[in-house]
Amino acid sequence: MDVKVLRRQKIRYNIRRKISGSAQKPRLSVFRSNTDIYVQLIDDVHEQTLVAASSKDKDIKAQKGTKIDLSKLVGAAIARKAGELGIKNAVFDRGGYLYHGRVKAVADGAREAGLQF
Repeated sequence: MDVKVLRRQKIRYNIRRKISGSAQKPRLSVFRSNTDIYVQLIDDVHEQTLVAASSKDKDIKAQKGTKIDLSKLVGAAIARKAGELGIKNAVFDRGGYLYHGRVKAVADGAREAGLQF
């Protein structure tokens, strides 16, 4: 396996050891690929994904802009969907990525749309 992938995996496991999501305060998990970004609200107690959003969703994919702009829209979308379920708080899981660029844009978009973490 690639050294970068192994390093990210170790960081990810250390983060997951410290944080966990519940039904009232789910974990906002971020996965970043080269082209897209995916976020999920996860209840770790019942091992369920409550809500998911990605830059591949039709309404977000139709928008023009940089990957950072689309990431902010993904954050806003996950916060909107969470609000429909009555979820106001979450725990942010950066997934081993640096809190910078697209990952930060997702967090900012979610915060601006009303999700607290």
